[in-house]
Amino acid sequence: MSRIAILSDIHGNLFALEKVIDDFKDIESIILLGDLIDYGMQSNEVIEFIKDKLSSEIICNIWGNHEKAILTEDFNHFSSQRGVDSAKFTLSQLTAESKDYLNNELTHEGKLEFEISQKKVLAIHGSLNDYYWKSIFPDNLNGEYSNYDIVLSGHSHYPHVFQKFYEADNPELRNKKSVLFINPGSVGQPRNHNPNAQYAVLDTENMEIELRSVEYPKDKAMSLYDDSVDDFYRKRLERGI
Repeated sequence: MSRIAILSDIHGNLFALEKVIDDFKDIESIILLGDLIDYGMQSNEVIEFIKDKLSSEIICNIWGNHEKAILTEDFNHFSSQRGVDSAKFTLSQLTAESKDYLNNELTHEGKLEFEISQKKVLAIHGSLNDYYWKSIFPDNLNGEYSNYDIVLSGHSHYPHVFQKFYEADNPELRNKKSVLFINPGSVGQPRNHNPNAQYAVLDTENMEIELRSVEYPKDKAMSLYDDSVDDFYRKRLERGI
């Protein structure tokens, strides 16, 4: 396994997802960190695209907080009424086929542990303190991760790559344990003031990480919105806020 694409928070934006896939170069596997749906107007189309085009390459596909909230119809954790209204609208639009895919093909726990190149990986939508609703940030990890070599997370919509060194009983490594943290940012609703679709590539041969940013037709994505959800979700696509 060499080059792995890491995607998170597509949020019903097929135009962004398509351009990300077009940007792939020598990608062998794909990791999806949750929130395929909601906010955007193409949740069903995103699911169909993933089913038809990407299924054979996916090695991790986990629920995010939006899958959990919508499929369990538990809207109590959203921080705003517009978020609740958007989630309920998305629920009303999901086809039976989309619900079947989200319920049967994604890992419900919001996290998955596996190995890559003999390294222990944690893929999690949020953080160990809350798998769905609390993010990992460089200055607030929201959990203890010394058991892992690589931690992949989403939810915040802010990309990051950093290392933390935990104390360990290992003189050969100067009593340090390195953990690499990667957040690919958001494909479909970035919030780091960069409106382009964002994802990450991990090259496991040399442990090189690249944060990618790809232009996509935002005007087309924005044109799909009507008054079904708060206009906030359309406007934020323009500036990535």
